[in-house]
Amino acid sequence: MAKAIMIQGTGSNVGKSMIVAGILRALRNRGLTVRPFKPQNMSNNAAVTSDGGEIGRAQALQARACGVAPHTDMNPILLKPQTATGAQVIVQGQVAGHQEARDFGRNKKTLLPAVLESFSRLAASCDLIVIEGAGSPAETNLRAGDIANMGFARAAGVPVILMGDIDRGGVIAQIVGTQAVLSDADNALIKGFCVNKFRGDRSLFDGGRDDIAARTGWPSLGVLPWFDRASRLPAEDVMDLPARARSGGAGLVVAVPQLPRIANFDDLDPLAAEPAVDLQMITPGMAIPANTDLVLLVGSKSTIADLAALRDAGWDIDIAAHIRRGGHVMGLCGGYQMLGKTISDPSGIEGPAGTVDGLGHLDVHTVLEPVKNLLLREGQHLDSGSDLSGYEIHMGRTDGPDCAHPWLRLGNSDDGAASRNGRILGCYLHGIFASDSFRGAFLEALGAPTSVIFEDQIEETLDALAAHIEAYFDLDALIAAAAEVT
Repeated sequence: MAKAIMIQGTGSNVGKSMIVAGILRALRNRGLTVRPFKPQNMSNNAAVTSDGGEIGRAQALQARACGVAPHTDMNPILLKPQTATGAQVIVQGQVAGHQEARDFGRNKKTLLPAVLESFSRLAASCDLIVIEGAGSPAETNLRAGDIANMGFARAAGVPVILMGDIDRGGVIAQIVGTQAVLSDADNALIKGFCVNKFRGDRSLFDGGRDDIAARTGWPSLGVLPWFDRASRLPAEDVMDLPARARSGGAGLVVAVPQLPRIANFDDLDPLAAEPAVDLQMITPGMAIPANTDLVLLVGSKSTIADLAALRDAGWDIDIAAHIRRGGHVMGLCGGYQMLGKTISDPSGIEGPAGTVDGLGHLDVHTVLEPVKNLLLREGQHLDSGSDLSGYEIHMGRTDGPDCAHPWLRLGNSDDGAASRNGRILGCYLHGIFASDSFRGAFLEALGAPTSVIFEDQIEETLDALAAHIEAYFDLDALIAAAAEVT
C-alpha cells in the first residue's frame, strides 16, 4: 500500500517545488517508486500531458524527477490567472470555467472530491507520494474550504513537513508563527520542519534551529544550503524570470518583453542556458535595446489585455523600430497572435466580445475560440531540416496570407507563419528551443554558436539536487513520518 507525505511552506516561493523534485529524485535513486502530487496550483506556466490535459509545469518537472510522464492526476486543480481577480479553472486537466477569486473561495470545497479521486488513483501506482502544498497554511482567512494545504492533509490523513525560507529573513518567526495560528488539529499533522536557502556557515544557525524545535516540539529534518544550480531547472513562477536573464552580457541579444500575464515561459530556459545568448527580460519602464538581435514574444494567458499592456509600455514602437533596423522577431502562441493584423474574440473569452488590431507585422488574423487545443507535437524546422518537439496550449486559430509561408512541419502538415523576408516568425508551438538541433540551427543562423545539451543539463541538475537532499535533508525521517494512504 502506498504511503504519502506533504511538504508545506511558510509562504510562497520558499522553494517547495524544487525541494520536492529533489526529494523525489533522491527517493527514486534509492529504488522507490514515487509520484508527485499538488492538490491545487496557481500558475500560467503549464505542461501538456500525454493523457490530453494540462498541469502546472512544476509537477511536470517533479514527474521527470520520478522518471515518469506527467499525468493530470498529479495536479488535479490548476488555476490560471486571466485578470487581477479571476482565473481559468482547470479540473483534472480540462477547462471547467472561469471564476472570480471571491467565488472560487466559496466554491473550492466542491472540488475536493475530484482532488481525492486523483490522489487515490495516483496512490495505486507507487510506493510513496510526495505532496506539495500551495502558498502557506498560515493564511487563516483561506482555511475554510481549503483544498491546497491543511484542508487536503486533513481530508486525506497525510502528515506534513513544514519548510521555511531563511533567505527572506525571519525564519524562526515564520515557523513558530505558523504553529501559533494553526488549530490544534492542523498542528497535530506536522511531524517536523526544515529550513531552506541557507547561505554561509550552517553551524551559525544551530541555535536558531534548536530554538524552533524547542518552541514547537517539532524535530528538524535539516537546514538546506542554497542550491546554486536552481536556475538551470525550468522556472515555475514569473517571480523566477529575472534569474533567467543575463542582461549586459556578451553575445546574441534576445529581448523578451515581460507582460503582466506572461505564460508558458519555459521557452526561455534553453536560451538562458546558452553562454552565447544574452537573454534580457524587458520590464515596464525599459525600452527594448537598440542592439537587440531577436525580440521574442512568448505566451500570454490573456492576449488582448497583454497586447494593450505592450502598447502602454511603448514596446510596439520599439518593435517597429527594431524591424526597420533589420532585426528579427518571433512570436510564440499569444505572441504569435499579437504579431498579426487582428485578434477577434466573438465569444467574449478574454473580456467583452469584439476585435482589436494586432501589431500588424504578420499578415494573419486570429479568432479566439472556446475550445482549448492541448497537443504534444513533433516535427522539423523547414529551413534547416532539424528535428524539434513541443506542445500546443491555446484557445484560437490563426489564418491569413503569411500562413502560406510556413517554417515548421508538424506531422504531415506545414505550420507557422513568416513574413516574406523571413525575419518575422510566428507559431503556436511551445518548447521548441528545448530541441538542441533546432535551437542550434536557429541561433547559428543569427550568428550565435550553441554549446548546451539542454535535456542532459536538466537531468544532471536533478541528480545534483538529489545529492544535495541526501547530504542535508533527513530522508529517513521523512519516510518514517509518511502515512499509509487509506
